[in-house]
Amino acid sequence: MPRKNHRGTACLGALLAGATVFGGALAAPASAASASDSSTGKAVLPVSAFKGVNWADPRDNYADDAVVPSGLSTSDSYATTYAKSRAIIGGFAKLGANTVRLPVNPTSVNGPFWKSYRGAIDAATDKGFKVILGYWEADNAKDGKIDDQAAWDRMWARITSSYAGDSKVYFEPMNEPFGYTSQEWRDVAARWVRTHRFVPRDRILVGGVKYSEDVKPVCADSRLNGTRIALHNYGFWHTDWTSVEQWKADFKERIGTCASRTILDEFGASMTTGLDYNGPVGGSNEVAYIQAATDTIRELGLGSVYWPGLRNGDTYSLTTLQGTGTRLSLKVNNQSGLDRLHWAWKR
Repeated sequence: MPRKNHRGTACLGALLAGATVFGGALAAPASAASASDSSTGKAVLPVSAFKGVNWADPRDNYADDAVVPSGLSTSDSYATTYAKSRAIIGGFAKLGANTVRLPVNPTSVNGPFWKSYRGAIDAATDKGFKVILGYWEADNAKDGKIDDQAAWDRMWARITSSYAGDSKVYFEPMNEPFGYTSQEWRDVAARWVRTHRFVPRDRILVGGVKYSEDVKPVCADSRLNGTRIALHNYGFWHTDWTSVEQWKADFKERIGTCASRTILDEFGASMTTGLDYNGPVGGSNEVAYIQAATDTIRELGLGSVYWPGLRNGDTYSLTTLQGTGTRLSLKVNNQSGLDRLHWAWKR
């Protein structure tokens, strides 16, 4: 399966004039009511409460140095990172989002950047956002496996010691574990859950197998009961599919009966090329795909986190970053794309 090749090719002069957002089996529908954690009896949020966007490093989050979301810098202090992030998260809130997915890796967490990077997490939670922290492997590996087990363990120990007590922070042990077999990946995930047993299971997102493309094996593993499950699906996986119904069937096949646990935390399409996602498909696999994805999210009550809400240089980016210093804002690149997200989110 190809990597997300859209991320490596940016159409930099093609930004649309858009609204400005100032930052200063078939799947069973999820219940609209909160579920209950059988181990604690505590009510947990339904996955439909996750309405979010990814905030990504321009390099696609694959880095052997610190991973740095667009607009931030490793040279910034905590206060500056917090101020920048407050503006950007404010922009995401104006999109209607309440969740942001942020990348982490051992260099960003185990090294000096962590002290300031926490400003981004804290700015989001202070705004009331749910924050998903997901591990990405380095760009000099990309084999779909954990790069350095000891460094990964230290990273998660540091993250969870900081944020296990914050109910707004969620943990995704690995992004797209395609290097593992289904059994191997589920063993890795089960070890993470066992090691971090003090983290409530409903605040853990376990990626589906391979490119997080199939959640059913994870859903069926009793060792992972109570966790959320992360699904990825992209239109460029089937460029010849121009039927909305075909895409819907594909989404549902990947989910099975696990909709109540599934968060589609990566899905996206071109937002800087002028496509009208509200109009007829017209032979566009991207329009068919986005309409199917947003219809399926709405129908099944899935959680969803669009890729990306902001990533400099990505044609899929829903927004473009504007401003300097800490006076930042976001410009919407495609209003029809945002409309489809609002439809998915029932806004």
